[in-house]
Amino acid sequence: MFGPEGPSLRELAAQALSSVERGYDLLAPKFDHTPFRTPDEVLESAAKALAPLGPFADGLDLCCGTGAGVQVLSGLCRQSVTGVDFSAGMLEVARRRVRSDVGPLTAWVRGDARALPFPAVFDLVVSFGAFGHFLPRELPGLFAQVHSVLRPGGRFAFPVLAPPRPTRPGFWMLLGFDAVMRVRNALWRPPFVMYYRTFRLGDVLGELGRAGFEAELRALPEFGRRDDGSPRAGLVVARALSPRRAA
Repeated sequence: MFGPEGPSLRELAAQALSSVERGYDLLAPKFDHTPFRTPDEVLESAAKALAPLGPFADGLDLCCGTGAGVQVLSGLCRQSVTGVDFSAGMLEVARRRVRSDVGPLTAWVRGDARALPFPAVFDLVVSFGAFGHFLPRELPGLFAQVHSVLRPGGRFAFPVLAPPRPTRPGFWMLLGFDAVMRVRNALWRPPFVMYYRTFRLGDVLGELGRAGFEAELRALPEFGRRDDGSPRAGLVVARALSPRRAA
């Protein structure tokens, strides 16, 4: 699961017993050598799906981590790209690994996605692999924040993977991981919020609508389809309606 350049079990344990912010500060130097980083295939497929919707002027990578999504935005946005994350350690790695001397102006901002420090200045907001860190009750506020930083008609996009079926080992692995995290958070403080099975597509699309978005799911054809014809991976693309239409 982890290569020789990835974190040791001891380092992972130290991360898991920390807060989310401190945990990612600790993991940051080795994050790109873990399976937690969004695979390049997903990033490339998302970029390909978003390209026809542009061109975009200004983009924001929400919970940017070490900057993989910023690199996607750099190929889609003409003027500026911003990465925001609450982990100083992740931002430090992002600053070092992402080239900012070519393409649109790049900025890095330390901030909480639940209280974004921006006005409505973005045409595109993306996020990759961060939603497990938000409890379901936090989604209305999170999506409202994203809506508040988008210009009318701007897009909010993020990939989703089809959940494994109960007949697959992956289903039980994710179920077990979430159960372990719930026990950990019941017994240890501060909590470390990271769940794989709480971000349900139907609920998410409903919350996006209530936050003032018009949302759709676009299949990512590079990942094929399941036996029932449903896509194995998709891209949620939500368009920000004007405040008057969203009311």
